[in-house]
Amino acid sequence: MIFRSPWPDIEPALDSVCDAVLGAARQFGNKPAIIEGDTGRTLSYQDLVERSEHVAAGLASAGLRPGQALALALPNSIEFVLTWYGTLRAGGWVVPINPLYTAAETEVQIRDSGARFAVTVPERAATLTSLVDHLYVAGGNWSELERGLAPPDVRIRPQDLAALPYSSGTTGKPKGVMLTHANIAANIRQQSASWPRSDDVLVNIFPLYHAAGLNGMLNTFLCAGATIVLMRRFDLANYLALSERYGATILGAPPPVILTLTKSPLWDDFRLDPLRRGLCGAAPLGAELHESFERRTGVSLGQVWGMTEATCGIASALNAPGQRKFGSCGHLLPSCEAKVVDVSSQQLLGSGEAGEIWLRGPNIMKGYWNQPDATSDTLAPDGWMRTGDIGYFDADGCVFLVDRVKELIKYNALQVAPAELEDVIQSHPAVSDAAVVGAPDPSAGEIPIAFIVRKEGAVLEAEELMQYVAARVAPHKKIRGVRFVQQIPKSPTGKILRRVLKEQVHAELAANA
Repeated sequence: MIFRSPWPDIEPALDSVCDAVLGAARQFGNKPAIIEGDTGRTLSYQDLVERSEHVAAGLASAGLRPGQALALALPNSIEFVLTWYGTLRAGGWVVPINPLYTAAETEVQIRDSGARFAVTVPERAATLTSLVDHLYVAGGNWSELERGLAPPDVRIRPQDLAALPYSSGTTGKPKGVMLTHANIAANIRQQSASWPRSDDVLVNIFPLYHAAGLNGMLNTFLCAGATIVLMRRFDLANYLALSERYGATILGAPPPVILTLTKSPLWDDFRLDPLRRGLCGAAPLGAELHESFERRTGVSLGQVWGMTEATCGIASALNAPGQRKFGSCGHLLPSCEAKVVDVSSQQLLGSGEAGEIWLRGPNIMKGYWNQPDATSDTLAPDGWMRTGDIGYFDADGCVFLVDRVKELIKYNALQVAPAELEDVIQSHPAVSDAAVVGAPDPSAGEIPIAFIVRKEGAVLEAEELMQYVAARVAPHKKIRGVRFVQQIPKSPTGKILRRVLKEQVHAELAANA
């Protein structure tokens, strides 16, 4: 069975990212496009166009040619935005890198991508000096890029590479994801069916080097004429203060932030009346937490589903047709198709049957950079992409995510989804945060182990928690062990780093062997 979007298909993307975003920007004049929450610096839409073209001219003068790569290792900032659009306007493509990466992690991505230009923060300059030919540092010689006058006259084709973000690496070695101008321009149009509006104000906590921040927020919101307030790092009190100060109308956050907003008393300390809509992505959001958040805040939350290999957005429950359903990511975005395949037999499944979801659409990546085997393992010859996500579609065509294929726990050959158990655990009033991983077991194969962060001042014992979960799940899904910790390790986008927790479990088992 093939599942399709209820929205009309989009037109094929025949323009570049710059045409889509900077072209739209010209109509918004002096309206604020970007505001730095930490500094108050503001970039109007007119500034965005003019200064991006100056950066393009500066890069071209420095020797960046069409089809060449620039490594961009900056936090959320005006310099990131201008470098991104300036590089594309010059005909180059961008390798977005986490500026907090170690020297070794940064070197891997630069050497793999072949980037000879780089823009970074002062504390990373020494790391990059020997790796590239041209290095620009924010707060230093970066300003030289804006001294260019006329941008180069380049012809950018839809199939040209625009960005090479690397997959998170939480379940394997990072791989460069080839996203073309057509991929990104198409995904902007797809996401625009659901969000945002030109009068929206967003306080953005997603890092711009990640697909959610770059393609889900920056490109899509600017194309609509909205205003984005950038945060360099998430702090709850500062996030709420910025939302109040700038009159945020929409929020975007991963499940851990939704959990924090739901359980924190700080929400009541701020005037947030304009904030009526929200979207949650980057990981599955359980129905109970979804409903609790809306009761607590009064904000209508739409869960979204996305992944780097699909540029960003795949499905959305924000402003979706029909009745909203807690725990669902809503409907596929325009021009997206999906099918559900049994993980073991590879047989096609129908409504209500959970399996691996395969996708097809104009937003699907070109492939993995210099990794033909990984590309063929993920992309089928007929255009379908294996997502690695376990989920199902109900009779109304709404998608529900269960977990990742590689994160499923096999207890006596029965599949246990960590995200499902985490949702149950987080409903306990004494729990602040939780993560579940599989631990080796000689008789069952694997058993679910829970890592728990207690709510401040709460008293909770392992046995009490295990009984709480056991009363709410099937016998094979029961928690078989509990570890109380100070915090759950997570990526900058809020994804649980299960690999780190599994390493702790394995080290503990080895020590006790």
